[in-house]
Amino acid sequence: MTVDIVTIFPAMIEQPLAAGIVGRAIERGTLDVKVRDLRDFTTDRHRVVDDVPYGGGPGMILKPDPIFRALDAIEAERGGPLTVIMTSPQGRRFTQAEAERLSGLAHLVLLCGRYEGFDERVRERVTEELSIGDYVLTGGELPALVIVDAVARYVPGVVGDEQSVAQDTFSRGLLNHPQYTRPSEVVVRDNEGARPASVDRVLRVPDVLMSGNHAEIRRWRKRQALVRTLARRPDLLATAILDEEEEQLLRELKGASHERD
Repeated sequence: MTVDIVTIFPAMIEQPLAAGIVGRAIERGTLDVKVRDLRDFTTDRHRVVDDVPYGGGPGMILKPDPIFRALDAIEAERGGPLTVIMTSPQGRRFTQAEAERLSGLAHLVLLCGRYEGFDERVRERVTEELSIGDYVLTGGELPALVIVDAVARYVPGVVGDEQSVAQDTFSRGLLNHPQYTRPSEVVVRDNEGARPASVDRVLRVPDVLMSGNHAEIRRWRKRQALVRTLARRPDLLATAILDEEEEQLLRELKGASHERD
């Protein structure tokens, strides 16, 4: 998979991409990610990429012509039509399903917004707009990194254990179940307000996870994922993909909740 990221702050993209799973995938050649400095596509000696808005108003607007030149250069280098994604608060919400969909594309171009946004004419070259959430950031670099990271996990060879990708939170519409590792017991000290006295508590791994009974462990994990989703994100259950056992567990949990009410 090839990805081009157009930005006026390349360092904000290059350094994070050099680390972790995505960084190793780029080093191996599983992913081909190029960061394009928008200023390289200007024609004036000051490398200006923004200007004041027509009609007045605060802030600056990213000029269309450097972006058009950048897209032309990418298309000439990569070949074929481009899938151009604008990171924008006006875009469709980026979700796990969107990440999986985009991973099926051979090539992506991500345009990172800045200041008061893009000249409206840039949208003539944009395939779609995506937003990572309802909040304001200083620019589109962080959203671009989020999109690359989420999409890359679906590309074969990026994540070593592909089963973990299929079982991750949001993949089926459920939050993940609790996870534990060694040691089986941890002692924590709870301070009681400002008093020097304290109480030690022992936090233990649930017995079922150490039982060796794989059927019970599987059922416990399914139940805990449903418990957590019901408590924290019940909206996800409307579209969650559940098997028969999970459907039955969900009915039991909802029935128990009604009885308590």
